[in-house]
Amino acid sequence: MRVASFAPAIVFAIVSLLTQWSQAQSLTVLYTFTGGADGGGPEAGLIRDANGNLYGTTTFGGDPSADVGVVYAVDTAGKETVLHTFTGGADGASSFASLLRDEWGHLYGTTGYGGTAGEGTVFRLDRRGKHTVLHSFTGKRGDGSLPFAGLICGRDGNLFGTTMFGGAAHNGQQYGTVFKLSRAGKETILYSFKGAADGAYPTSDLVRDKYGNLYGTTSGGYNTNNGTVFKVDSRGHETVLYRFTGGADGGFPWAGLLRDAQGNLYGTTQYGGNLTCYAPNGCGTVFKIGPKGKFTVLHSFTGAPDGQLPLGGLIRDAKGNLYGTTYIGGAGPCFNDVSYGCGIVFKVDNSGAETVMYSFTGGTDGAYPVAGRLVRDKAGNLYGANGGGQGVVFKLTP
Repeated sequence: MRVASFAPAIVFAIVSLLTQWSQAQSLTVLYTFTGGADGGGPEAGLIRDANGNLYGTTTFGGDPSADVGVVYAVDTAGKETVLHTFTGGADGASSFASLLRDEWGHLYGTTGYGGTAGEGTVFRLDRRGKHTVLHSFTGKRGDGSLPFAGLICGRDGNLFGTTMFGGAAHNGQQYGTVFKLSRAGKETILYSFKGAADGAYPTSDLVRDKYGNLYGTTSGGYNTNNGTVFKVDSRGHETVLYRFTGGADGGFPWAGLLRDAQGNLYGTTQYGGNLTCYAPNGCGTVFKIGPKGKFTVLHSFTGAPDGQLPLGGLIRDAKGNLYGTTYIGGAGPCFNDVSYGCGIVFKVDNSGAETVMYSFTGGTDGAYPVAGRLVRDKAGNLYGANGGGQGVVFKLTP
């Protein structure tokens, strides 16, 4: 009985050791956070400048009296520089979103909490490190609340984003917003979700087409409460492009969308897909929506060894391959839990075939990649962050 009960752990341990050995030359940890002044718990994706410097945020660490995160840079040699330390007051607290960098090197981002009302902020950080709050959300009078997504920039220079809560009240509740913000800080609510067929609780960043239409996802809403894919035009009119059922098509999309030159949209769902997966609600999917609305599941995750619970968005190479991460799943075990792996980096090709590029082990390579999207350089190297332990910034060479 004792041998049988330990057999799964032994098998997972062997697989984990083989995985670490085979992947040792492909993944490089560029920086390991300590959770102190340098930050900890990165849940946001990275951006990369022309010189190869990486920029991101952490949800905790920094000021020990506040412990609400930092904005940081990591150079090509792995040296980290803290660009701003959040205090948890008017300047914001705990950023969960990737940064946006303009042509002058200014960084723009959001904090999920803090600000004058504690409902989150939009901020700018200039090249000298000067931090400016462009907007503090109030959650009142139709304003948004809790921006967990990053920002995009329109051709007119305005910033666009979403808040998970806030907006106009419907049936006494607020279900989130799509907003526009000028560089001077003037906010316009483009759309307030009603929590019905139009969706609710957007946690995703947006993508924009050449006509100014914005595309995103909601993590809830509709009568099955499994989320939607939506479009909001420049006049604030919303169109639901797809409503998830939570079945084979997936459910609860957390991340934003990727749009190609042909107008196809690509994304991930946390749950649904292969319902024979050991997770009771399915292990999640990668999906595609064509320009005419055709919905296709490209891949359904199974947990082990191909991953489970994709929380991040996708990127795409010139051949049409999609790259992303899952929060758990993979070879396993993770921190002695034989039920789950520590997450993976994956590739899905045009036919929907998946390749596990890396399974995190929970060791020095970290675990649980929540962080937004990966970044890919011209050589095909992938960069990201994960929050295992205090978190790491990594480079994956295919």
